[in-house]
Amino acid sequence: MRQEVIVCTRCPRLVEYRCRVAQQKRRAYRDWEYWGKPVPGFGDPKARLLVLGLAPAAHGGNRTGRVFTGDSSGDLLFAILYRTGFANLPHSVSRNDGLRLKGAYVTASVRCSPPGNKPLPSEFRNCREYLERELNLLRSLRVVVALGKIAFDTYLSILRKRGQIASCSRFRFGHDAVYKFPPPLPTLIASYHPSRQNTQTGRLTHRMFLDIFKKAKSYCQSEPR
Repeated sequence: MRQEVIVCTRCPRLVEYRCRVAQQKRRAYRDWEYWGKPVPGFGDPKARLLVLGLAPAAHGGNRTGRVFTGDSSGDLLFAILYRTGFANLPHSVSRNDGLRLKGAYVTASVRCSPPGNKPLPSEFRNCREYLERELNLLRSLRVVVALGKIAFDTYLSILRKRGQIASCSRFRFGHDAVYKFPPPLPTLIASYHPSRQNTQTGRLTHRMFLDIFKKAKSYCQSEPR
């Protein structure tokens, strides 16, 4: 599936944008060879925790080829995953930096960097199959942490499509909102996205984000299948 993701060209607008960014580059990264392709999920195939984001950053995942790698959101996320025992390193800078996840898997709702960080509804639909397949393959999941409302809504839309929930309307997004489902469905935890906009304004603090993953860890250890 990873190879299918990497060669995907289902969304012409996203193909054009990610390739253009990879050619033009940002001055700070002019010596980098940009990835410039769809970015697959990353982590432990036996993960109990799934972390779901929005999409690769233009000069983050689209540059490095690893989800949440090379931007400020990833700096915070992997530092927290390290502190809570889900990662062997507190940072993620490239695909070859030696980072390994333990009991966790990180992925995105859309696999290509979108203009303005805003995928179109059709692009979400085109990409949803990959997330559905990951959910099928990650058979040990106990917890899903959705980073931001869009990731939250994307995950719920899959549950509704599968007939596992009747409606998405009763699930309200809010930081630290927790929803438990009948087994074997994992517990869903909502979190503000660790974007620079949220962290610099104080909407999401380091302590708030750490508490989300401490709670996720406790559910991973105690929830029955």
